[in-house]
Amino acid sequence: MNSNDPTPAPLRDVAQSPEATARYLANIQRTLLDIGKNLETFAIETRLHCRGTHLDGDRRYHARLRALPVEKALKDALKHLNGLTEGLEKSAYKRNAFADKVKKLPGKRRERELERQQKKNPQLQAAPETPQQQGTEGENPGYNGPTSIRDLRRESA
Repeated sequence: MNSNDPTPAPLRDVAQSPEATARYLANIQRTLLDIGKNLETFAIETRLHCRGTHLDGDRRYHARLRALPVEKALKDALKHLNGLTEGLEKSAYKRNAFADKVKKLPGKRRERELERQQKKNPQLQAAPETPQQQGTEGENPGYNGPTSIRDLRRESA
């Protein structure tokens, strides 16, 4: 879909802004956490009811065995809900990282292009000389200063 498309699309503006995306995902996460609290309470109440349902002829552990599949299903639902909230948090972070990367990309491309040009034309690498550098070279052309300790002795002698 094109972003200039005149047809209204729900959440298009939210998807285009990292701040709006973070707010939207935080609202969804808050809702899911509220649902999670209710689901935890529901799981406890269901466990109490199912384990408390005894029939004639049951042994002591039969009610608990009948309740285990129900408890496991609710526990799995809670686990998936917690994973979903963590995923929302992670996706908001990744959306912000994407926006930061996109902002930095033109500068990186310019730097790479300059590096390529400098590799093709090594003359572009030489920095413009300051007036101090020009003066020292003008006095003694062909000599850039001592390069080792032995050269220091020659200069002083």
